[in-house]
Amino acid sequence: VLIALSTVLCVVLAKDQPRKAIVFLQGTSGASGNVTISQPSCTEPVFIEINVGGLTPGKHGFHIHEKGDLTDGRASTGGHYNPDKVSHGAPNDQVRHVGDLGNIVADENGIAKTSYSDTVVSLYGARSVLGRAIVIHAEVDDLGKTNHPDSLKTGNAGGRVACGVIGVLEPFDEPDS
Repeated sequence: VLIALSTVLCVVLAKDQPRKAIVFLQGTSGASGNVTISQPSCTEPVFIEINVGGLTPGKHGFHIHEKGDLTDGRASTGGHYNPDKVSHGAPNDQVRHVGDLGNIVADENGIAKTSYSDTVVSLYGARSVLGRAIVIHAEVDDLGKTNHPDSLKTGNAGGRVACGVIGVLEPFDEPDS
């Protein structure tokens, strides 16, 4: 019922305008790059494009965190964005945090370049990710599938190597109510 009401309000209040956001990622270890998030309308999935360099080769946890607060660097972004208060999971799991975006893979040169769609993340409404942060972690996200004590909370993805705030790229005519 709540999801249906949210969709109706989204269509009425947002007038189904396309939205696009950008994140400039920076880290202390030389990791940097950008992420763009676009959504044609409030009823369609987001499209996420990632282009990051300066990472160690291999998989890195990739998440949306609850706060766009960088006053204490990556540490002040809080935990994974999880408005439903559920367990950590993989991007395609039925139960997952909104911010659970799995892993990105850096090649032998430390570059991660990929794109994909997500049906849980949104740039619209009360659950919008605008103003929150994207964080790249040092280790692989276990997607909540191991017995590690942090698996169902964080995916045991290790420290934070880069982050940035999700900001508006293309202006919206009217803000959400």
